[in-house]
Amino acid sequence: MTKTLITGAAGFIGFHLAKRLLEKGYNIVGIDSLNNYYNVNLKKARLEQLNDQSRFEFVKLNMADQDAMEDLFSKHTFEKAVNLAAQPGVRYSLKNPQAYVESNLMGFVNILEGCRYSKVGHLVFASSSSIYGANTKMPYSVNDNVDHPVSVYAATKKSNELLAHSYAHLYNIPCTGLRFFTVYGPWGRPDMAYFLFAKAILEDKPIKVFNHGKMKRDFTYIDDIVEGVIRVLENPAVSNPDWSGDHPDSATSYAPYKLYNIGNNQPVELMGFIEELENALGKKAIKEMLPMQAGDVQATFADIDQLVDDVGFKPETSIKTGIKRFVDWYLEYYQSA
Repeated sequence: MTKTLITGAAGFIGFHLAKRLLEKGYNIVGIDSLNNYYNVNLKKARLEQLNDQSRFEFVKLNMADQDAMEDLFSKHTFEKAVNLAAQPGVRYSLKNPQAYVESNLMGFVNILEGCRYSKVGHLVFASSSSIYGANTKMPYSVNDNVDHPVSVYAATKKSNELLAHSYAHLYNIPCTGLRFFTVYGPWGRPDMAYFLFAKAILEDKPIKVFNHGKMKRDFTYIDDIVEGVIRVLENPAVSNPDWSGDHPDSATSYAPYKLYNIGNNQPVELMGFIEELENALGKKAIKEMLPMQAGDVQATFADIDQLVDDVGFKPETSIKTGIKRFVDWYLEYYQSA
């Protein structure tokens, strides 16, 4: 099987995706800048599990480096590419917007250019539920207008979708964007709320509960995200013959371009999520109730009908099961660290 590129291979989703694709027989080239946005040792520990695979090659690379990216695509022939590398985090984007422009915009253009000149057969790229911004109609549909982002992070993800469409139109590159909804699970990002909560609860420190716990999130377990990515990766985007400029559908196109939500389709109130975490840890949290933070949204809820219709997959991992698996990993990883 020819090579598949995964950017952000040392990241949470990238690591899990690479692991699953290797099990399926793929040859993987993974790139990552190994930046210090969070503990680099966790990224290195993920890579250790991949580097012993003969069909995996890791390249330390910042995808905002145009020369390095051109060199990568000149040395390898990729049949498919999955772009998961990005500067994540809604709140951090309020403090350091330049990091998001460099990674999420400049870096993404370099990926698109590489796919253009090496004629990659399918580019799958990570978007985000944050893209829905000020929208209040639930559940969030990929067919809805998303022109009102409420964070710089969300604005860069919207930009990714627009850039991908332009390349699909200009160069006939099949491009599929995936709007992920609050991904959690083992080997997750330490800056995510559930990770911070687990650490604080075990250390008998208070957890910060924003919007007084009244926020709802469509928490989606990592295995479900990965299964969705693989199903989509193996079904390249095609043009929609019924697409009309008179009534434009934002989720499809006359070009080979498609958007999907990948979410659990079952929003959970933050207090309920904390309760499941407390149960799994066997300890109660000390809660510091706080108002809504700038850049946050009240709720997220994914309409996944098109994902189900097109690739036959619906996430099914319950919060109870997912949190238990995360806690089991967390306790083992940090006890052995």
